[in-house]
Amino acid sequence: MLDVVPWLFSGAVAFCAFGFLLGFLAVPLQAWQGDVHRIVYIHLPATWMALLIYLLVALAAGIGEFLGVRAAAMWTEALVPTGAVFAFVALWTGSLWGKPIWGSWWVWDARWVADLALLLLYIGLVVGRALAGEPGRADRAVAWIALPGTAVVLATLVSVALLPTTPTGPADTLVAASAKDVLAVAALVAVAVGVFLYSCAMVLIRLRCVILERAQDTDRATAP
Repeated sequence: MLDVVPWLFSGAVAFCAFGFLLGFLAVPLQAWQGDVHRIVYIHLPATWMALLIYLLVALAAGIGEFLGVRAAAMWTEALVPTGAVFAFVALWTGSLWGKPIWGSWWVWDARWVADLALLLLYIGLVVGRALAGEPGRADRAVAWIALPGTAVVLATLVSVALLPTTPTGPADTLVAASAKDVLAVAALVAVAVGVFLYSCAMVLIRLRCVILERAQDTDRATAP
């Protein structure tokens, strides 16, 4: 399983490097935002990855809880740390992006609220597992946090897509326009692929640790 990890890391570095070169050097400056808009090449892939991982956590938690598949519960434990990191990066880069554009580290914009809600859900998963203690109870706690949290994630996605955001005007228009640029799209896709490959590598490493930890716990529990 870990044989592919070096290849995943290599692919992640290659795709991210290609995407950053395109995004930071080849994509033209925006007339209103200037260089600030280039943070989108970090912010959006991190947000996408955090959302994808959360949905995978909820799926695996549901399979583990209702179908009794033990391996699915292990996947939830392996996925959460990486998802939490990307949720934090998404919120942090959103604040960095917003400060020079809107003059504040925080505004009640639907996108920022969505990023904050996602990070809080990940924190809830981590805390719930830590407080539950025993792996079986911890897996159950994670499932009952993750599954209702899916509704929150879907609701925030809908709100971002359909509801007007607080800071309207040139910033939103220019971001939308840049998304139509071939180089900008290529840069975003390349970084997103790199982030995905990195996440796969980290989750596999973490999954191996989870398997070994649970095997040790089982051995200790069955030892005379």
